[in-house]
Amino acid sequence: MAKFDYDLFVIGGGSGGVRAARVAASLGKRVAIAEEYRFGGTCVIRGCVPKKLFVYASQFPEHFEDAAGYGWTVPEASFNWSTLIANKDREIARLEGLYQAGVEKNGGVTFKSRATLVDAHSVRIETDGRIVTADQILIATGGRPHTHPALPGHEFCIYSDGVFDLPELPKSIAIAGGGYIAVEFANVFHGLGVETHLVYRGKEILGRFDMDLRRHLHETMVAKGVNIHCENIFEQIEKTDDGRLRAHMKEGQPLVVDQVLLAIGRTPNTENLGLEAVGVEKGKLGDIAVDEFSRTSIDNIWAIGDVTNRVQLTPVAIHEAMCFIETVFKNNPTKPDLDEVATAVFSQPEIGTVGLSEDEAAKRFTHLEIYRAEFRPMRNTLAGRNERSLMKLVVDGSTRRVLGAHILGPDAGEMAQLLGIAVKARLTKDDFDRTMAVHPTAAEELVTMYAPTYLVRDGQRVS
Repeated sequence: MAKFDYDLFVIGGGSGGVRAARVAASLGKRVAIAEEYRFGGTCVIRGCVPKKLFVYASQFPEHFEDAAGYGWTVPEASFNWSTLIANKDREIARLEGLYQAGVEKNGGVTFKSRATLVDAHSVRIETDGRIVTADQILIATGGRPHTHPALPGHEFCIYSDGVFDLPELPKSIAIAGGGYIAVEFANVFHGLGVETHLVYRGKEILGRFDMDLRRHLHETMVAKGVNIHCENIFEQIEKTDDGRLRAHMKEGQPLVVDQVLLAIGRTPNTENLGLEAVGVEKGKLGDIAVDEFSRTSIDNIWAIGDVTNRVQLTPVAIHEAMCFIETVFKNNPTKPDLDEVATAVFSQPEIGTVGLSEDEAAKRFTHLEIYRAEFRPMRNTLAGRNERSLMKLVVDGSTRRVLGAHILGPDAGEMAQLLGIAVKARLTKDDFDRTMAVHPTAAEELVTMYAPTYLVRDGQRVS
């Protein structure tokens, strides 16, 4: 008889956990996975997927405006929030079913229940109190929005999870935060006709991104009509007699709005999992501490995804899951490679980026060549839209290796995926120069910038 009920038990049914469970089951392993809310996790249920659907919805007003320059007469449009929510819910339910079915079709067992650790090899299924055993345990419980309990009146605020189920579209909203979640929602709400304020404590939005992109996006958002309040914070949120919210800021007059959205970071889901009793060590932020192979302080317990607070992106969690499978079930110890991770910000215009920003590169390399192109995309010319794109390559002046590629403009995320291959492969600027342009495209700028716009030596910009 087998010593354990399962070869692998996964706690958490998000993208990383489901991938690990499905692939392990396809290898013939006895697998079970427990998810207390809905299979699909943050990305599918309350994150990337519904957000992208909302981004698409919010872009149509500009599409309607631009159509006139191309000869189209578009009748006056109207928007129905309830229709968007209903259609979103239907698509999310479809995806949820696929995630759960993917595990079951490969022979895995799914539990719609919270699961907690009893000891190093035992897990309690909380819905019925049953205890099952497993040789290996993988924790992939993700994270949740930080609720900012120190802010007076935070109980009146909403978070990213709740945006997708608001009963009605607010007429006005104030958003705290300057990261990609806050920026994306600011663009979504503005695109849907909502008076939008973005309040951020930093000097510029989107910290850790290339400064050129940060400034350019900020200027573009303001030109569109988004109100951005940098170097400012909320000090108190209070409910008015008419049910609206008054958001008091450190500087300036209070904002009276229908909703206040807090998008100021995320917290790993590690509470009440039994980690302390079993001896699984945690980091300073409550995250699960892991080694370079995703192993916790307990040899047979592993953790991947946002609960480890490494790189909080869905593809990273999936990559970590595949590395876990290689390490544990294929006798091929594999470390997750978290360098040069391409990513996108679905702002309007969107950002696509991979590799080092100019500022980061200047700290590591003594001689940089910066290639920069700013232009109006062809699609904006007949439309009469003045919005401009920005493309930038950061190159090591000694080896000519492309250290970073940064794009702001239409389809920037799509371009970043392909640029990720080039940067990951450590291609040089000469490789870019030898590549034939595809014309007419915006992306051709990436292979036709032959002379540096400027140089950076020892951290200082020179002509």
